[in-house]
Amino acid sequence: MNDTTHDIRIRPGSLADAPAILAMLDAAVAWMNGRGNPEQWGTTPYSQKPGGVARVERYTAANTPYIAELAGTPVGALVLDSGPNPQVPIPPAEEPERYVRLLVSDRRHAGRGIGAALLDHAAEETRRAGVRLLRVDCWAGGGGELVAFYEGTGFTPTDRFLVGSWPGQVLARRVG
Repeated sequence: MNDTTHDIRIRPGSLADAPAILAMLDAAVAWMNGRGNPEQWGTTPYSQKPGGVARVERYTAANTPYIAELAGTPVGALVLDSGPNPQVPIPPAEEPERYVRLLVSDRRHAGRGIGAALLDHAAEETRRAGVRLLRVDCWAGGGGELVAFYEGTGFTPTDRFLVGSWPGQVLARRVG
């Protein structure tokens, strides 16, 4: 399935996309730290964190990844699963759901709607699967910009949680 929105093409991903996803994650960590935000993902590049490479490889092999491209170049990634990460204190929904495990976009293309296009694609894939609930969790610290981003794409905040001192927010979007 290929979706095109504002020159963004979304295609199914695979294990072969893991290096591009890791590069986007590493750039996102550097960008966040450059903005004075080491709390969200820390200061270590994602590809150098213990288990970081294996996690991305597992996500692309065992879940449902999608890659956003501009002119054939990967500029964003989203990974869908059937529920939240069992290592995070988020209970599964009381109904079938799809869960966004990972969303990242290339900061060099910020403002192009890449993340929103990927989330819309995830909503459509959720609907096609006959599932009505799409959820995601994110960092709820700082000024709440990330939570506001998800709200702007149709998600509603539900539960808050803590992992150590890291504040998280679960958000839900009804898709049909």
